[in-house]
Amino acid sequence: MDSARPRERPTAFDRMLTPVHRWIWSDTDRRVRKLLRFSETETDGGRDILRAAEVTSDPLLRRLYLEHAIDEFRHGVLFRHRAAELLTVSASRSRPGFHADWLAPGGHGLDDLQVDGESDRNMLAFLHLSEKAAASRFTVYRDVMQHDPPTRAVFEEILHDETFHMNYTLMQLARVEPKRHRRHLWWARLSRLWKAYLRLATSLAGILGSMLLTIQYFVLLPPFAWLAKRAARRERSGWTMVSTERSDSLDRQY
Repeated sequence: MDSARPRERPTAFDRMLTPVHRWIWSDTDRRVRKLLRFSETETDGGRDILRAAEVTSDPLLRRLYLEHAIDEFRHGVLFRHRAAELLTVSASRSRPGFHADWLAPGGHGLDDLQVDGESDRNMLAFLHLSEKAAASRFTVYRDVMQHDPPTRAVFEEILHDETFHMNYTLMQLARVEPKRHRRHLWWARLSRLWKAYLRLATSLAGILGSMLLTIQYFVLLPPFAWLAKRAARRERSGWTMVSTERSDSLDRQY
């Protein structure tokens, strides 16, 4: 099965964010972190696809899944080696900074998909959309890498595999579900949108929680600290004698 179809063009959203991606990838330290994150994601995805090859009962899908998993592991190695090369250059300048992970997602992955409980049609639909999204983003990443030809070459090489993965998953889905494969694609799209919403909501909740805690620290805590200091100034220093009436409780239970 050769990927004879043309490559997936970047989505309008990815094209719109091209200047942002160019800024993100212009920094060497951010580039290293992104590549390492890509390596982890591709390797994790390869493990899940390898598990899919073990549980499927379709011999053709088993072979294709195995080839797919091998490609994912190889992508992880490519990203990791390129990150190591860049790391030798930027190790002395390493510093914390803005990662912008949600603007430049790390590969495609399987979004915690439960491979053991998924049918072949659901797995193929999800993989097709994941590979399609990855091909769109990697095309943009490749195009903004004019300043880094080696990294651009890595994305160029991986794009060949992503196009094949995108095409074979759609063809196999049409073979497994010839009449309802488009319906499964729509369900997979809705599932990805829901998971994206949950990730965004979780991120916003973390940001809002940090803001509220900061406000409480600088607005609510100072008055309590002032009252505590004021009460402490009224207390006598040293030992204070306690009257006999107040010390009766030491001789009884209540």
